[in-house]
Amino acid sequence: MAADTPVRWSDPEEQQLEEQVARTEAEWVEAEVAVETLRVELDNFALVHHQRLGPMYVRLDELDALIAEATAARSGDPEDIRRAFEARSVLEPMPDLEAFFAEPGESGSDPAADAADTGRQREAGEPLPPVIPQEPQRIRPDREAQRLYRDLARRAHPDLAQDPAEQQLRGVFIARVNAAYARGDVLELAALSEEWAGETGDSGAPAGGTPERIAWLRQRLEWLSARLARVAATRAELADSPMGQLLMLLPDDPDALLTILAEQLLESVAGRQAELDRLLAGLGG
Repeated sequence: MAADTPVRWSDPEEQQLEEQVARTEAEWVEAEVAVETLRVELDNFALVHHQRLGPMYVRLDELDALIAEATAARSGDPEDIRRAFEARSVLEPMPDLEAFFAEPGESGSDPAADAADTGRQREAGEPLPPVIPQEPQRIRPDREAQRLYRDLARRAHPDLAQDPAEQQLRGVFIARVNAAYARGDVLELAALSEEWAGETGDSGAPAGGTPERIAWLRQRLEWLSARLARVAATRAELADSPMGQLLMLLPDDPDALLTILAEQLLESVAGRQAELDRLLAGLGG
């Protein structure tokens, strides 16, 4: 062997560790994607749930208060009167469900007049009405958005790099990816995929075939195992949240779940209204 020929480190353990790290890394990325998808679904589900079903919950509370008041008027019982007072004290005015479910343009509002009113409020220093977040078109990003997001996470996740500067660059980029994914914006995700196509970066890992590589692979495997445990805990926490438990009633089709909930609420509203009508009829008699 020539004196200037480099000696390459060779160890069967390295190959085994390389395979373990590759498998665990792929499992971790999939778990991260699954958790981020669940987080996006929960955020979107909570927003749509509030905007679509919130008025019906308020209507139910209002009907409950009216029923309690009618019951108290009929019985005169002090306990019924107390319950009626408590039910009424926590309520806001009953919303107009027909106006809420009207198609855009059917509410009778004038966009030009609304803009003028906003301008007058700003000039007078009056507080502006709260901005209502735009309802997402879909609770769960579609399959193409999921595919693009998964591919970008595999290539650009900050924790796939070791160099701090590279991690920071990737962190800024993946934040843009997460925002596009939350919107379900397939075109933006495709553009980000093209943008990252030329990026390689420095992983900061020791070169293969060196003694340092085995030590790094062991540390990497330990780190990945810890991250997998953390991701699993995060997913369990999200799924166990109040909105998560509701979403888990129909996890495969969160959009359809809202339709089912709306139908159930409308039935409850109709039932409460019928009960109130009976009580009022009895009072009238």
